[in-house]
Amino acid sequence: MSTENSSPIPVQREEDPVVSAGLEIAMKWGAALGGPEQLKIAFEALEPQLKREHQIRLKQLEMQTKKAEREAREAREIRQHRFRLASLITGAALSAAMLGAGVYVAKDAWWLASILCGPSLISMAAIIILRRHDSEAMKAVADAAKRAANLASQGQTP
Repeated sequence: MSTENSSPIPVQREEDPVVSAGLEIAMKWGAALGGPEQLKIAFEALEPQLKREHQIRLKQLEMQTKKAEREAREAREIRQHRFRLASLITGAALSAAMLGAGVYVAKDAWWLASILCGPSLISMAAIIILRRHDSEAMKAVADAAKRAANLASQGQTP
């Protein structure tokens, strides 16, 4: 046996102040309770309380996590709602402007009126307001615009 193991009081290590402070506290508790057996009994009596506090803390952390997720989801829903509302207002204003401009230029530039009030108005509304841009729908709109331009150019020849 070495001298460290044979002495009743453990030798404090100067390298680690945390370990030495912990050993000092343990020695004081052991002396106050009358020995290591009483200290062990005190720790065993304290263990259920520590377990309960740990479970409570885990539940609190779980509730905080759920609250943070709920707040993030609500903030995302609010942002999406604002974006959809802004898209609706922008699309409606742009549609009204295109329709008004098409009616205004109808006397002088029939081809421009057919572009402004025709398929481009519908496709623009579908893209901005409905957030849909199917490739088939875009091809159909392009074909309709070409047909409208062809019919308009045929109707003007004297």
